[in-house]
Amino acid sequence: METNNGVSKRREFPPDFRTLQRMAANEPTANRPSSEEQLKLAVAISLLQSKLLHKRPPPPQPDASSGSDALRWKRKAKDRKQEIVRLREDLKEAEDASSQCDLFPQTAVCKCYFFDDVGKLRFEGAGDGSVSRFDDVIRRRFFRQVRMKQRRRNRDDPSLRLRFPELSSENEVDQLRASVDFLVELCDGTASPMEEANFANWSHQAVDSILESLRKILPVGENMEVVEGIVTSLIVRLLRRICCPAHRDDSNCVAIDHRPRVQHLLRKLGGEPFIGQRTLLSVCERISTTAGNLLCMDPFDDTFPNIHQSLFIMIQLVEFLISDHLQAWSSIEGFDHGLMEGWVTSFLHARKALQLLECRHGLYVLYMDRVANELAKQVCRVSSFQKLNQQLLHDLFN
Repeated sequence: METNNGVSKRREFPPDFRTLQRMAANEPTANRPSSEEQLKLAVAISLLQSKLLHKRPPPPQPDASSGSDALRWKRKAKDRKQEIVRLREDLKEAEDASSQCDLFPQTAVCKCYFFDDVGKLRFEGAGDGSVSRFDDVIRRRFFRQVRMKQRRRNRDDPSLRLRFPELSSENEVDQLRASVDFLVELCDGTASPMEEANFANWSHQAVDSILESLRKILPVGENMEVVEGIVTSLIVRLLRRICCPAHRDDSNCVAIDHRPRVQHLLRKLGGEPFIGQRTLLSVCERISTTAGNLLCMDPFDDTFPNIHQSLFIMIQLVEFLISDHLQAWSSIEGFDHGLMEGWVTSFLHARKALQLLECRHGLYVLYMDRVANELAKQVCRVSSFQKLNQQLLHDLFN
């Protein structure tokens, strides 16, 4: 600090407690105050010390409160996590419950007659090539069911998301693939038994959806290799269901035989020659293979009756497709005569394979002869079929 003369002067502060003690100790005995003054000095020092202590900041509190806060937040986070898990379980149960609900409630939709003519040689309206238009409202409702089942499948198994991408409402190929998968899963019938009305309604809508998609795809002629692969996969998977033994319903312990229904589905799908001709080719090849297996099989094998039943259903399917649709196919523009030559050749090979079983199973030979006669009649009625391979026609008529 500077004065008026420019000489710095040191600022003086009041002495603290220790300084006063040293001053008192160094003071001569003669100049020391009396006992009363010493008492006053001690009181003053005590007051000063107390005042200084009050001005000091309070000591830090222990971390008990912060520790309790951390435990409380951890507990809240754990409770919230458990709540999220419960909500996810509730959502899954709600989705599963909604998926089990009838797509077509009994109060809103009349009985479906789709399977009423199973196993009958000629069903009403066969051979006219006309199929009723698939209503847009029912089509949208059907694909809502397909999307729901697809999302549940992808959620249960995330690895399927790449194999089964989200269904597109504008891509007919995606809709065809989704309808095919939906129909095959319906025919599986191993996860849960389905009621009669639900199976009839859903399979009916799946068949109509497949046929409607093909009517839109085939005239355009795009992605034909993909479409042919989807249709071939459908035929192979459904034929596998025909050739396998019946499954057992765990809840009622009753054997469920889906083979007549699967045969009827292929019969309905066969109204489209793109599916029907490929079905005939695959079925005839499977008949030849099955006939060869029967030659080497023990007749007392447990699977022997099932193989016989499957063989009968396949021969019957060939008869249904020929009698119901062959004449109608001939009037369709762009009918593939080359593919027809292929399945007729396969049919003749299957007929020869069954002739080897004549001594053991002569009934199949008689049945195939009846189907061959029906095929020959259909070929004679259509002039365009006369242009087929002449050697093939000779083998058929003889």
